[in-house]
Amino acid sequence: KKLVERGHCIDWILQSEKPCKSAHKTQWSGCNVWVGGNNQSKHLVTKLKKHFRGLLNDLRMFSIIKNNHYDFVQVKDKFISALLAIVACRVFQTRFVFWLSYPFPEDAFLKSKEKRFPYSFFYLLRGHAFQFILYKIILPSSMHVFVQSEQMKLDIIRHNIPASKMTSVPMGVEINKIPYSSQDGKNKNNYEARNILYLGILNRVRHMDFLVRSFAIVQKKFPEAKLYLVGWSFDPEDIKALKHEAEEQGVSNSVIFTGFLPIEKAWEYVRQSDVCVSPFYPTPILNSTSPTKLIEYMAMGKPVVANDHPEQKQVISKSKAGICVPYDELKFAEAIMTILANRPLAKEMGDNGREYVTNHRTYNIIADLVESQYQKLLESAP
Repeated sequence: KKLVERGHCIDWILQSEKPCKSAHKTQWSGCNVWVGGNNQSKHLVTKLKKHFRGLLNDLRMFSIIKNNHYDFVQVKDKFISALLAIVACRVFQTRFVFWLSYPFPEDAFLKSKEKRFPYSFFYLLRGHAFQFILYKIILPSSMHVFVQSEQMKLDIIRHNIPASKMTSVPMGVEINKIPYSSQDGKNKNNYEARNILYLGILNRVRHMDFLVRSFAIVQKKFPEAKLYLVGWSFDPEDIKALKHEAEEQGVSNSVIFTGFLPIEKAWEYVRQSDVCVSPFYPTPILNSTSPTKLIEYMAMGKPVVANDHPEQKQVISKSKAGICVPYDELKFAEAIMTILANRPLAKEMGDNGREYVTNHRTYNIIADLVESQYQKLLESAP
């Protein structure tokens, strides 16, 4: 959206998120969009059919690139389609750029080792295939690579991809669309409920039972405290496991599961919170992410508690918007209690966070980064 506003033309090849019987062409922000059909079902055959229809739609790139002049063809996270795009770019003499938002090969290897995922041998094969395709073909063939974080950049360097070939583009926010008031929580007295909030996915891979146990420690000092888990999981069993953990810890009456909410309603829960938390289980998979929730908390002027995930540690260190601790239940609880017990400190941290996001993490600033990198590629190309 920001790049189009600056006069750049971006055409899209996408697959419909919702069920769609047939492929079609439409317009989005004045740009062409070729939309592929989709059929949604959990059956394996239907899933394979969905991916096949997506691949057929992506094959349109050959005729589209042939009939239009593009300075770049950018593929995001699609490995097989990226191979096709590399061929198309060479045939029609344009530049190929790849955008990687998640460590897919490493994720497949991790799932192959976890008993709760069926078809472990399939995930192992997938991991090896993705690893070879990504690090031996796609990235070496790319003119440039956009990655999610500085940590992901460091991880990819280990696969002999030069740092000069990569640009990290962290998550940001549309600052003017996020509700913010410097008065939130200002009139609370020391006897009112303390609201602790987590916003995000509750999948088991994130080990959110860590947060429930930390909250149990907090509630011993602040019995009136409430923990709001604003989010959902693709697997209902993950929510059941968290509710069971809350019962085991004796805090089930103070842990509120909101389920999936539209973002506007989710932000209202953030607005009512006293401290927002962002625990990230320390694995190579999650260490390379760029947490959106942390930036959203800060944009709303909320003090944060996070563990020393690479990007979170860097952001909190620079912004002074909260407390960053090791991944330890007691230390995490102590950090929450420090903020709950000191409202002036909480207000100062919230103000710091809002200022940092305004100066470093708005979509306009991120668009500057992406636009300038593409401009450099244009100027350097023969």
